[in-house]
Amino acid sequence: MRFLNDPTTDLTYSDVFLVPSTSRVTSRFDVDLSPHDGTGTTVPLVAANMTAVTGRRMVETLARRGGLGILPQDIPLDVIAEVTSWVKERSPRFETPVVLGPEDTVHDALGIMHKRPHGAVVVCGPGGDFRGVVLAADCTEVDRFTQLGSIMRTDAPVFPLAAVSAGRGGADAPQDVWAAVYDRLAETRVHVAPVLDGERVVGVLTRKGTVRSTIYAPALDPSGRLRVGAAVGINGDVRGKARALVEAGVDVLVVDTAHGHQRKMVEALEQVRAAAPDVPLVAGNVVTADGVQDLVDAGADIVKVGVGPGAMCTTRMMTAVGRPQFSAVLECAEAAAGLGRHVWADGGVRHPRDVALALAAGASQVMVGSWFAGTHEGPGELNVDADGRAYKESFGMASTRAVRERTRGEGAFARARKGLFEEGISSSKMYLDPQRPGVEDLVDHITAGVRSSMTYAGATTLEQFAARAVVGIQSSSGYEEGRARPESWS
Repeated sequence: MRFLNDPTTDLTYSDVFLVPSTSRVTSRFDVDLSPHDGTGTTVPLVAANMTAVTGRRMVETLARRGGLGILPQDIPLDVIAEVTSWVKERSPRFETPVVLGPEDTVHDALGIMHKRPHGAVVVCGPGGDFRGVVLAADCTEVDRFTQLGSIMRTDAPVFPLAAVSAGRGGADAPQDVWAAVYDRLAETRVHVAPVLDGERVVGVLTRKGTVRSTIYAPALDPSGRLRVGAAVGINGDVRGKARALVEAGVDVLVVDTAHGHQRKMVEALEQVRAAAPDVPLVAGNVVTADGVQDLVDAGADIVKVGVGPGAMCTTRMMTAVGRPQFSAVLECAEAAAGLGRHVWADGGVRHPRDVALALAAGASQVMVGSWFAGTHEGPGELNVDADGRAYKESFGMASTRAVRERTRGEGAFARARKGLFEEGISSSKMYLDPQRPGVEDLVDHITAGVRSSMTYAGATTLEQFAARAVVGIQSSSGYEEGRARPESWS
């Protein structure tokens, strides 16, 4: 990457723009978004290890589309082991069905339909045999205690597993297979259909899902199962927890603390490296080349960059500590590259342009937090405000709420002392975008922007993008000029 004009101060994503260059890239589909940092992902997106962001549905869905979810460090080990096992059992091709029995009620269906963007319930018998499909439209104008067996669609299209199982993953299946599925769903005007192995439901297909399966390749482990990441703190039995996570099947470990450039982090990182010598190891957070050097020396393969840019973080306002994120990523990425390592840009992204800029600055992947929290796959409960807008609650990992959960096993006095040093927002409403309510919708949105950015730079790989990108510095009015303002034409 090179600057069009020389910076005189540190820069945020809003301070800079990408300059178009001569390009021979004729199609966005010629762009390869695969990072080469050893994590096995095929798109450069990571769901942050925040309790309000990443749970089993986020990990599963993001991995199916090539990304990686990091389970938070506050989750008990037995729960992480159970979630990891569950994710590993999910199909890398097909979306996970929401399953109820014919004796369950409309009330039951409405209570869990929102867990998946496809908004459908598959009705199965006691042995898992397929009976029918219930859509949200089928639940209107009927009594809430109506049994699903009486309203389910028994004539909904179904697909035998053998007909849609070509290839190891979705993107490896012939495109004409997915086109045929799409056409059939379009003809029947049903957006979702079960996939059956005999009579047993093994997944569902949607019209959007068939299109995505021709664009994305899932992030798979050597056994062809979806990849899972998990975080470890720097306190307690770090070595033992790391070993237990690897034994549970976790593919990527993240050693995480707000201030990663400290002696305790280095000691924890050395312990994790010793316990998991063959697992990709991420550590952070830092914002300087010196921080990168020290964490790489301690065993990190990837360094997480970012102090204070997150939407739920108040660190900069509380402490004045941090650094504008674009400059932090740029310096740290250059330092990591010189050591044969990589960085993840953690926080501060609010638009696809921000993700593109982080990658242009040299990040191998971009970690997303609150942006992903407001989706169907976010762990929080779906709420509706007085205006009928759906939202989920998000909170910072150093906030009162998070600290209370993290220290619940300690004594009241010790918890009260730690409560004096909380940072971060404890509750914020993350509204679901009606046009992009699922994390897959956001992945589409983000990767579409990044692909276009790369074609403007004449790059077909992330490495080429970081090498060829030309970045300029702009004023706040320059940033505003680039924003869509449809209201100005009224």
